[in-house]
Amino acid sequence: MYRRILVAIDGSPTATKGLQEALRLARLTQAKLCLLHMVDEILHITGFETFEAYAHDVLPRLKAAGERVLEQAHEQARRAGVEAEERLCMASADRLCDVLRAQAEAWGADLIVIGTHGRKGVNRMLLGSDAEQVLRTAPVPVLLVRGEPN
Repeated sequence: MYRRILVAIDGSPTATKGLQEALRLARLTQAKLCLLHMVDEILHITGFETFEAYAHDVLPRLKAAGERVLEQAHEQARRAGVEAEERLCMASADRLCDVLRAQAEAWGADLIVIGTHGRKGVNRMLLGSDAEQVLRTAPVPVLLVRGEPN
């Protein structure tokens, strides 16, 4: 059964549903969780800020926000009686699927849990699907947890 569950979290309601499902599964199997938050540095570049402002203001705020997301998730795990560790990944050009694959391999995960919006049609085509990319590239089984319908 699953003993090491990697959970992608970003603080969104969809990711929170994924975390809740991972916590239920971890309690049933006495599994350990790895709570992973990825800060996508490139996503937040506007081109209007100087490098100094970006490096000394924007990035530290992104990192602090990610640490808060991880702390809140870790507290949920603690309250649920589930052992968990936190990982904050600073990614400058990596896709979420690549970061999750690498972290799953490095940590020895045997399951990845990720929330998904379950987009279809044009929304999926325009916005893409991180969950689908994770599903296609993951080295271990993936549990997709559907968020609220759009």
